[in-house]
Amino acid sequence: MGLKFIECIGSQNIERLVQFRVKPDADLLEAIEEAMKAEGVRAGVIVSGLGALKKALFRNLKCFPKSYPVTSKDRLYLEVTAPMELVSLAGWIAPKTGGGVEVHAHYSASTVENDKVVTLGGHLTEGTICGIKVVVAILVLTDGGVYADKDQKTKSFDIFWKHNPIEFS
Repeated sequence: MGLKFIECIGSQNIERLVQFRVKPDADLLEAIEEAMKAEGVRAGVIVSGLGALKKALFRNLKCFPKSYPVTSKDRLYLEVTAPMELVSLAGWIAPKTGGGVEVHAHYSASTVENDKVVTLGGHLTEGTICGIKVVVAILVLTDGGVYADKDQKTKSFDIFWKHNPIEFS
């Protein structure tokens, strides 16, 4: 099957939905990792996150590097310390081939600047702090079908599928 645009593809069953509310002043990424450990989740899809943030740390790619891996000089970190509304959160969770679990998520949050609503987005990193409340929903996948490993092209962790894999170079 010669797929033109897909590099890697796979499918697996959804086992259950896990939802949790994060305590105020908690780091959002650390809370996701804690919830996954508490629920025994090794593979999943982050489908929703909403609530209030006290501080957001957005990580964005500012340029494509000439060679991989992407380094800090290729990225822009923007810290916003103000009341913010978490308006979206999406990502994936997969077991690493060397042990542990990789959580890869992106989010957007809005804030008020000069009496106007401004929305920002980027990669979720440690340092994004929850405000009044944040609720996250994760679809748990049956374990064994997905994994995180170093991508040979980008030299960074990415997601791969074991069942029905179609990989192209």
